[in-house]
Parts: sequence; C-alpha cells; structure tokens
Amino acid sequence: MAKNAIVGQSGGPTAVINSSLAGVFQACQNRGADRVYGMCNGIQGLLEKRVVDLSQKLPSSLEIELLKRTPSSFLGSCRYKLPDLNADTDVYETIFRVLKELDIEWFFYIGGNDSMDTIAKLSDYGRRIGSHIKFMGVPKTIDNDLMVTDHTPGYGSAAKYIGVVMKELVRDATVYDTRSVTIVEIMGRNAGWLTAAAALARDEDCEGVDMICLPEIPFGVENFIAKVERLQKEKKSLVIAVSEGVKLADGRYVCELSDDASFLDAFGHKNLTGTARYLSNRVAAALGTKVRSIELSTLQRCAGHMTSRTDITEAYQVGGAAAKAAFEGHTGEMIALKRLSNDPYQCTTEPHDVHEVANFEKKVPVSWINDTYTDLLPAFHQYARPLIQAELTPVYIDGLPRHIYLK
Repeated sequence: MAKNAIVGQSGGPTAVINSSLAGVFQACQNRGADRVYGMCNGIQGLLEKRVVDLSQKLPSSLEIELLKRTPSSFLGSCRYKLPDLNADTDVYETIFRVLKELDIEWFFYIGGNDSMDTIAKLSDYGRRIGSHIKFMGVPKTIDNDLMVTDHTPGYGSAAKYIGVVMKELVRDATVYDTRSVTIVEIMGRNAGWLTAAAALARDEDCEGVDMICLPEIPFGVENFIAKVERLQKEKKSLVIAVSEGVKLADGRYVCELSDDASFLDAFGHKNLTGTARYLSNRVAAALGTKVRSIELSTLQRCAGHMTSRTDITEAYQVGGAAAKAAFEGHTGEMIALKRLSNDPYQCTTEPHDVHEVANFEKKVPVSWINDTYTDLLPAFHQYARPLIQAELTPVYIDGLPRHIYLK
C-alpha cells in the first residue's frame, strides 16, 4: 500500500516559509515517501480536494533552490479555523476521508499559532478514531510569538528588514534642519518582537530610533505626545517605532480610536491598521510639528531580497526535522528551535507537544525593556543579532529576482 505525505502552509507568509516547504519535501522524498502532495491554500484547499503532486512542480534541484529563495507561500495560504471537536465532527470526517483517498501517512502544516491549533485538533481527532496518520507542526511566523521555541523561522529575516529600513529612515530624517517626527508602524498584535527589532538600527554608524513602543507596555496617548515634546527639545528630527498592537490601559487598541472600520478574521482577530496615522495626527495637532506616518505593512514579511541566511537555513532544518520525527512515529508535535549558545551562535531542533504551543503567546520579556519603556536593553540585542546574520542573495535575472510560483 502506498504511503504518501502531504504538506500545507497557513497564516501570514514570510520570506523563508518556502524553505521549510523545501525541507519537508526533500526529507520526505529521502525517507521513502511514494508521493509528497501539497495542499493549495492550506486546510481549506484540502477540504475542497485541491492538491498538487510536488514532485511534478519541483522536479529538480534548480526548482528547489528557487523555492528556498522565493518569499511568500508557494502553496497559497488560508485562515481557516477548525471547529471544536465536541461541537462538529463533519469537517474532520471530510478531511480524514480525503486523506484516506490520497493514502496519506504523514501530514505537515507550516504556520504559526493558529496553524498549531489545527495540528492539535487533527492529531486529537486522529487519536480518537485510531488513525495511523502522523501530524506534525512546522513553526513559522514573523511575529516570533510561538511558545517553547527559542525563535521562529521568518522572524530573523523580518527583523533584519526592519533594522535596515529603520537605519535608512534615520538617515533620511536628519537631512533637513527642521523639526519633524516620523512614526513607523510595525506589525505585532500582542507581542512586540518585530517592533523591538527597530532597536537593531542603533550602532556606531547610526544613532538609532528615538522611541520604541511595544504592546507589552500599556500605552497612553497623552503621555506619548509629552515624550515626543520632551525629545524634540533635545533633537529636531525624531524617528519612532510603534507596534500596530499597542493598547490603552483599558485594553483597547490605539488604532480603534481612529475612524477606520475594523473587522474580525476567522480566528476572531481584529484587523489592526492606522496606529501610526492616528498618532501622527494627534502629535501634529498638539505640537504643530511636521509629522509623517509610515506603515511597513506586508513589506516586512515578503522582503526576499533581505533574507537572513541564518533564518533561511533554520527554516529548511525545521522542515527536515519535522519529517524525521513523523517518520519515526511522532504525532501531535511541533518542531522547536533550541538555542545552545549566543557566541558562537548554535541552535538545534527538538519536538514538543503541540498543545504547549497552540493558543498561547510568547511576549518580549519586560526585563528586556528599559525603565522608561522606550528602548531595548542589551539582552534583546544578544538574542536578536545572531538571527539576522549573513545573506542569501536571490537569483537575479535581467536585474530582478527570479521567483517560482504555482500557475
């Protein structure tokens, strides 16, 4: 009887999520899987039986290498929430029927917190019905908020991009001898790992950003304006990094104070945008200074030209480690990265029960934030700097990077 593997990608894309896909695909092939299928648009596509044979889409090492250097999700993504096991089993019956039709033995899902929720539920249902299928989670998220893993593939490259962009914005902001404030909005719903990366811009050749606002610390709009006013008495041009998810003391997101409409996704998450724009308007009105707001938005997660070699290598490794664990009989687990040392930087992989990950969030330790809540301490730099090291140059054709995609 054929024994096949299937892999999907879910949630927000990253610059290195396809490297994890390559790791899963090649490891499954090397370990003897007859076929390795890819779900088009994750679990949602699987429910609709939209799958591809990856060996036909990735026939040689050239396609594999292009895949590793192509940002975003090659297989497409989704934000589909599986129902509670005790509330509705129809969806699970459909999924397992499709998996049986495809002769699936090993199931891999590359994603973040919500994707690990999917792995937890599928493995629990599989145990309930006595299924032989092994379910493994492969970590991915630029948010870096997954539990048990030291960091997540995708974060290093996004942090590198943010550090570079903030450094360039600091240089731009100091050109004119006039008072100005640049407020840069960075992704991060409840965890400030990405915004914290703005601290990496400070070095011997750059004075760095002037304020960093994380969602781990309650935010006061009037207090923020007062800090800007004090800083601008010492320095005309300010650059400030603010997380899209900063919250007031009452729990409301700052962006909810604006007139922009909001909506909820399938997992009940509010759409966050407009934080920098709202704060810019408030600062301009209060201080009468020139203010510019910038949203890095999806640029920080799809910048394949700014990929960290460390990040793309580890993304490939966790994919291979997930396949190894599944072929050895593991199920209901996620592969985590375990840091062994900072200098020299060394990291290994280990499996963890996915229930330790699903629906939990890892936040920036408050002990890594300075006492004025405006900057990061050396402990963060020691943590983050190894993750942004080295580069993997895209394959350039006619002056632009060459990508691979499903047609």
